[in-house]
Amino acid sequence: MTALRLNLSPLKEPLGFIRLLEWIFSIFAFATCGGYSGKNIVSLFCKDGGNETLNFSFSYPFKLSQVLLVANNSAYCNHTVPETHLVGDASSSAEFFVAISVLAFLYSMATLVIYLGYMHIYRDSNFGPVADFLLTSTFAVLWLVCSSAWARGLHNVKYATNSEGIAATLSLCGGDASCLVTDHASMRSLNVSVVFGFLNMILWAGNAWFLYKETSWHKPPGPNAAQPSAVRTPPGAGI
Repeated sequence: MTALRLNLSPLKEPLGFIRLLEWIFSIFAFATCGGYSGKNIVSLFCKDGGNETLNFSFSYPFKLSQVLLVANNSAYCNHTVPETHLVGDASSSAEFFVAISVLAFLYSMATLVIYLGYMHIYRDSNFGPVADFLLTSTFAVLWLVCSSAWARGLHNVKYATNSEGIAATLSLCGGDASCLVTDHASMRSLNVSVVFGFLNMILWAGNAWFLYKETSWHKPPGPNAAQPSAVRTPPGAGI
């Protein structure tokens, strides 16, 4: 029978409950990273005693080398400054992280539909549990890789947008002025995205164990799986 049989009982089991958590956590992972936008304000303290400010905005996917810091031939502290961009590009790690988050979201949603509506088909053959186990294990590894990469990428973003990174990028700083980022964009959501990335890795790795128990690799053979090769008969009674 391939008809839909709605049954919410799998949500009470680790198999379904953890998958529901994975679905929710993957939403938080890509939402906290993919929707980010921030703005920093830099104060320039000129040697002649004057103060000036400049600002820049940056957002996902964090192609910082395309973020304009100073327009061409702008005048600051009585000096002409050439066109300057931020340094760095964290787009590869950020986009990789968001891509894995979206794929995990879609896979979790699809498997939840199977668990709640087609569990009788899922457990009727060994293909479903085995495929689910292998894909879940793959996602656990991918979560580890993309979260580690994005954690490193976020570190680079923080450096490029803070006072030290701006001072190293802008030629005016250190000579004719001292530069200080006085208004920082909050990166709390980006920090949270990294946390959710590693939490997802733990969830998917833990769920792989419960899925392994659903496969024939863990389950003992059924009562009819093997038949005795010979049947012994008691010796005949003596006459």
